[in-house]
Amino acid sequence: MAILQQLGDITVQRIIEHEVPVYLPTDMFDEATPEALEPYRSWLEPKALCPTSGCLVMPVVSYLVKTKHHCILIDTCCGCDKSYADPPSWHQRRNKLWLTNLETAGTHPNEIDFVFCTHLHSDHCGWNTIFVDGRWIPTFPNAKYIFARDEYQAMEDEGHQIFIDNLLPIMEAKQAILVDLDYALDDQVWLEPTIGHSIGHVAIHLKSGGARAVMCGDLIHSPVQLAEPDWSCNSDYDLAMSTKTRKDFLNTHCDTDTLILTSHFPSPSVGHIISNGDIYDFKYGS
Repeated sequence: MAILQQLGDITVQRIIEHEVPVYLPTDMFDEATPEALEPYRSWLEPKALCPTSGCLVMPVVSYLVKTKHHCILIDTCCGCDKSYADPPSWHQRRNKLWLTNLETAGTHPNEIDFVFCTHLHSDHCGWNTIFVDGRWIPTFPNAKYIFARDEYQAMEDEGHQIFIDNLLPIMEAKQAILVDLDYALDDQVWLEPTIGHSIGHVAIHLKSGGARAVMCGDLIHSPVQLAEPDWSCNSDYDLAMSTKTRKDFLNTHCDTDTLILTSHFPSPSVGHIISNGDIYDFKYGS
């Protein structure tokens, strides 16, 4: 189900791929032992932490952004037919609900002008491509794909299957634009370097008519990190850097009108960072 937000003359809709328990807390954060989580269970369960499986509930979502001039997609989830090692549920997915949800939101893939990726991990660039007649081709044939240069270069150097399936076909189709980490599309859409989870991670800012929003990507994975901002994801490129980036982001946007668009917070996935004593909380909704 698409969630519509209005920011001045910009509309933002959440396009969800799935929302299920995925990882045990200690798979994500070394510090997240049962004892450490106990003080937070009352507000994490059941939306962000499944009381039955004990796993974190982490939706995978995109954001469809429409300005006066452009139709923009931020992040493209896991995709179909991709070869992913972890988690197993993402490997060779056949569920095309994400594409259906995009069209239900009133947009056909041909209408997308720009695709932005906060970073290039599997669950943020999977629908960049689709498999047609034995090869990967861009899902959005009329779009320019905006990739942070440092992020793209790191993925190319690694030669991971994600690069081969999700990124190289975009470059070969001449639809990729490699940009600096502070790139601005215009005065309504721009990037902010938020390095730590990956080498070229960016947050994506939106602004119109005095209203502001920012898609934070994976600089924050779970609401538990609001209570424990020192907990960095085990898969972060640089744990110390990601901690600093997250704290800076939380301090900057706490108790402001900036709408935070998250990648993996439970539905509705958007809201505002608010202070809660010496830590932070999240007020869901617009």
